[in-house]
Amino acid sequence: MCAMRLGVAVWLTDTGVAITELARLVEDAGLESLFLTEHSHVPARRQDLVQGDRPGEDARLLDQFTALGAAAACTSRLRLGTGVCIVPQHDPIALAKRVATIDHISGGRFLFGVGAGWLVEELRNHGVDPPRRWALMEEQLLAMKAIWTADEAEFHGDLVDFDPIWSWPKPVQKPHPPLLVGGDGPQSLRLAALHGDAWAPVVEKLEEFERGLAEWRRLREEAGLAPGEVTVFGFDLDEAGLARFAELGVTRAVVQVPVEDADVLRRRLDDLAARVPA
Repeated sequence: MCAMRLGVAVWLTDTGVAITELARLVEDAGLESLFLTEHSHVPARRQDLVQGDRPGEDARLLDQFTALGAAAACTSRLRLGTGVCIVPQHDPIALAKRVATIDHISGGRFLFGVGAGWLVEELRNHGVDPPRRWALMEEQLLAMKAIWTADEAEFHGDLVDFDPIWSWPKPVQKPHPPLLVGGDGPQSLRLAALHGDAWAPVVEKLEEFERGLAEWRRLREEAGLAPGEVTVFGFDLDEAGLARFAELGVTRAVVQVPVEDADVLRRRLDDLAARVPA
């Protein structure tokens, strides 16, 4: 059984606890990490509605990187992550700069959680053809890795193309911040296995997670890659669930916590802190 790290994920809006108070509370509780979710907007008309969809909160989400910069300035140990950043909705050169900047500001504490997105109308509003989002994200990830690691980077793909560029700062973490790839469908699992440092699914049913874990590990082994790490995101991870994740070799469990009320947040963090290994 491995020693898991424990973190929290929040839907951070303009109506709840401030990011600076939130970050200090999470760090003071002894938890390892804080992840912020992303939606740039919520389309007023859409076809895809999923269980747990929260259009009211999603429309009010603060920008991940701006908020994480504030969190970095008022903490010293807490790891700060995107859970997840919807990569196809971003320009890869600009996004590479934002990642390197937050890693620089935080002194190498950034965790780059990424995903291809699911809300097709949101993707289309950013000029993304939804069926091609996985292919686009694959090229974006490769292009950003080139920017982070080369003094003079260039990339020439079918969907991402740029001639040699100079871009600093480079990330503090080498070769780049840990890349946590979300999603549990076949295309997301492939991207996580081939291009990620960790797989980072949202877990609702343990049986489905175990099947995905076996497939992710098989894909990495076939590619000749090291086992990698696993971060799981969950809405209500109980003691039994956490114990099972540890048995399966999960390295980080991230639990959603409420941030509408500071007192409720403190009680939830205290409960989670009691589960952190001494």
